[in-house]
Amino acid sequence: MTKDEQTGATLLPRVSTRRKFTLWTLPVTLLLTLLAWEAFTRWSGLPAFMVPSPRAVWSRFLLALDDGSLLRHTVVTLLEVLGGLSLGLTVAICLGYGLAKSRTIERLLAPYIVASQSVPVVAIAPLLVIWFGTGSLSKLLISALIVFFPVLVNTVVGLRSVPVDLRDLMRSLRATRWQIFAKLEVPAAMPVLFGGLKIGATLSVIGAVVGEFVAADEGLGYLINVGRGLYDTALVFVVVFDLVGMALALYGVVAGLERWLLAYREVTSRS
Repeated sequence: MTKDEQTGATLLPRVSTRRKFTLWTLPVTLLLTLLAWEAFTRWSGLPAFMVPSPRAVWSRFLLALDDGSLLRHTVVTLLEVLGGLSLGLTVAICLGYGLAKSRTIERLLAPYIVASQSVPVVAIAPLLVIWFGTGSLSKLLISALIVFFPVLVNTVVGLRSVPVDLRDLMRSLRATRWQIFAKLEVPAAMPVLFGGLKIGATLSVIGAVVGEFVAADEGLGYLINVGRGLYDTALVFVVVFDLVGMALALYGVVAGLERWLLAYREVTSRS
């Protein structure tokens, strides 16, 4: 047996053990959390409208699922999130490329971009609702605004991290601008860009819900307002868990896409 084969044989049990540990960690953690939650609701003496038990939340989830309200409002919020995420990514990547390539554009626009981030989204949301109405468009724009800045920053950092020597090499080979962009800049900046995309995917959910808090007659933010007004705390818990699941799903999609597109790095490291 060669040295590499011996090393591979030694690492296999370790990798298998780590995978088994990872598979067991999540269900055990969830079970312990549910048990602690149930014990707290029983022994704290707090009324159910303040802290509902896990069984009450589960029953409310089944009721909301049965009458179709949860699915309907989830679809509305998901469409707003996906639209805001797409718009925010498109504008941020295009503008980030311009800022990374031109110091003049950066000096002109950077103060305005930074100033726009100093204003909380909660303060801007009412203005967008007034300007664009209470429909999905205002929520989409709010979601895009909250996604915009982290993706923009990571785009600029990723493009500027491309080694100058590689750019000079591409130019010496008479590569066109498109070839430099597609074959050098995009692959080199992609790991950093995906870091911003992961942040943006989770923040986009916050943006849509903030807009629904301000003014909406549908969506998960609206459903939270309904539960709060009726002191239906179990419904609020159901919606919060729904939003967490939505954010985790978007993060997982981005992470899976990252692993698929950056698979060449694993191949290179193994070789």
